[in-house]
Amino acid sequence: MLKLETAITNINRVGTATAKRLKSLGVETIEDLLFYFPFRYDDFSKITRIDELKAGTSASVIGQVELIQNKRSFRRKMQITEALVSDESGSVKVVWFNQPFIAKNLQTGDRISLAGKIEEDYGGAFMSSPVYEKIKSPHPPLLKGAVAAVNTQGFVPNYHLTGNLTQKQLRYLIKQVIGLAEWLEDWLPKEVMKKYNLVSLPEAIKKIHFPQKLDDVEIAKQRLAFDELFLVQLQSILAKQEFSASTASSIPFDEQKTKDFVNKLPFKLTDAQRKASWEILLDIAKPKPMTRLLEGDVGSGKTLVAILAMLNVAWSGKQAVLMAPTEILAKQHYATISNLLKDYDITVGLITRTEKKISQNLEAQNENGKKKKKTLSPEFVLKNSQIVVGTHAIIQEKIEFNDLALAVIDEQHRFGVGQRKTLINKVGTEQCSVPTKLSPHLLSMTATPIPRSLALALYGDLDVSVINEMPADRKKIITKIVLEKDRQVAYDFVRKEIGKGRQAFVICPLIEMTDPAQLSEKEISFLGTKSVKEEYEKLNKEIFPDLNIGMLHGKMKTVEKESVMNDFIANKIKVLVATSVVEVGVDIPNASIMLIEGAERFGLAQLHQFRGRVGRSEHQSYCLLFSESNSLPSNTRLKALVDYNDGVTLAKIDLKLRGPGEVYGTMQKGFPELKVASLFDFDLMKKAKEGAQLIVDTDSSLKGWPGLKNKVGEWDEKLHLE
Repeated sequence: MLKLETAITNINRVGTATAKRLKSLGVETIEDLLFYFPFRYDDFSKITRIDELKAGTSASVIGQVELIQNKRSFRRKMQITEALVSDESGSVKVVWFNQPFIAKNLQTGDRISLAGKIEEDYGGAFMSSPVYEKIKSPHPPLLKGAVAAVNTQGFVPNYHLTGNLTQKQLRYLIKQVIGLAEWLEDWLPKEVMKKYNLVSLPEAIKKIHFPQKLDDVEIAKQRLAFDELFLVQLQSILAKQEFSASTASSIPFDEQKTKDFVNKLPFKLTDAQRKASWEILLDIAKPKPMTRLLEGDVGSGKTLVAILAMLNVAWSGKQAVLMAPTEILAKQHYATISNLLKDYDITVGLITRTEKKISQNLEAQNENGKKKKKTLSPEFVLKNSQIVVGTHAIIQEKIEFNDLALAVIDEQHRFGVGQRKTLINKVGTEQCSVPTKLSPHLLSMTATPIPRSLALALYGDLDVSVINEMPADRKKIITKIVLEKDRQVAYDFVRKEIGKGRQAFVICPLIEMTDPAQLSEKEISFLGTKSVKEEYEKLNKEIFPDLNIGMLHGKMKTVEKESVMNDFIANKIKVLVATSVVEVGVDIPNASIMLIEGAERFGLAQLHQFRGRVGRSEHQSYCLLFSESNSLPSNTRLKALVDYNDGVTLAKIDLKLRGPGEVYGTMQKGFPELKVASLFDFDLMKKAKEGAQLIVDTDSSLKGWPGLKNKVGEWDEKLHLE
């Protein structure tokens, strides 16, 4: 008997190969399959009479097969399947290419449903490669609630695919098990469902996959989107409630030292940086833990604002930590902070999985004051550092902070509520007659571009500071779409810039081209685009044989990546060919060119992140977009990057062009992955926040809603502990 937890291999027509493809989509059980949602629908709700078919349109037709045969086209060397299908109004020719098996599947006399494009040739209108279904009782019997003719009639769902998986396969599988949606636990409290007029979860799942009318899609999306935003809001409110009962160290603002530090900087702070810094300094001066989100576009100077707060913590005799999601970013933060503080009596430490070290002269000795060890212990780094920079290793290592007063979290979505609690538990007790557990002040940073109102609504447990202006010496990055015929002109321009002393990034979608059977789902969609290794060889041997070319990708060993980055920073490498590993945080002020191969393969948000790797100094910078696509949507998206430089505008355009499920997917930074909800749906977000507050006000322990309590735990684990 099939159940929600049943493995997909137990569903009819799911073999080892199909199961492997589904697993790459995150589908391993029947419940996973039910929650794998369509991203669009084909409207075949109207059955068209054959005598009303018009070339250039799509249509759904029901008729009888009068004849069907295969023949070979000698000109194109392909097999063509031709059929004649008729209804009471007339007949139409139907053509399929290189699918000879169709002539075996369909026989003369079969009644079928067809859906597809209508084209025209010298013989008149014909249907070109339509989807087809026989109209008869389905076999095997469907579960209660299942529907028939899902490929050619009504509102037909379309899903993201992988490998050789087809839309018909996926629809067939979901059609078999859709009746099991009735067994899904509806964890959303009934009072919330009633207040906001939301349908049940089983009903939403049925409507999202097989809507009977267009309104069904909106009704389903309303419920499923509400679920996602409700969980985010509930988690945020619970976290804020827990923090509000805590005590934190009060960090006094050292005005004179702060002014001296700012005056010695080689650049001037923007007004937005000054305002955000003041808001943070006021917060950490209070005995209640700060929970603040610092939002700023790429290159706006968020890190320096965090440094000002960490400096005041160090001057007060306590400890600050900056956690980053990757080793590359952590090491870059360490280098930046160490350099800015080299003239101050403040030691900066680094703790990652592969490296532990400290700045200042202490780094030349080990714990016993003798000859330096190859790797310092994390305990020694913490004992001797006022400011610590690191990755998840900081909270995964069995170590204790001395007196942690401030935790700065870069790309905050990577560190969840559970990890925040782990961090808090590493804080020592206050030395007084009755020892009190202190919570650190929390400053989260994100470069995700959304309007302030939405950030306030989404992050209910955080106050929000926004840096909405760029440093004064920054020039607008000039962005151009480069046609293939102009490739050599672009290379000549790159060489000219390098001749001026500048450097360039070249971004490619793949690490290397390989056998398609060995590619992942994401790599399969990139076939035909440039790979890092392929492009590195070409640039190194053919285009710039006289220049030092570097290569960087995620499969390289840490020591190799670090060596490449150090050489690029030192201007020993002139052109760095890389994957999206450089998307976040990499800061090379001397780099002035960002060249992106296969630019149509990336979303606007990610392209904007790439572009933000240049334009980080007074030099004029350029972003060159190479595209292999002539499609209107791709060109429209790339044109938007040429026309707009601010992240908020680009995020809105990306949302409009691609839909919420794709804009904030695995590449997004700063937010949970939302399958259905839109971060720009302020009204629904507001309702979700109201509903979550209603539940917390009634019973913050959630004991009255065990299903909801379990769901919050699952959501937090899935969201943050990836």
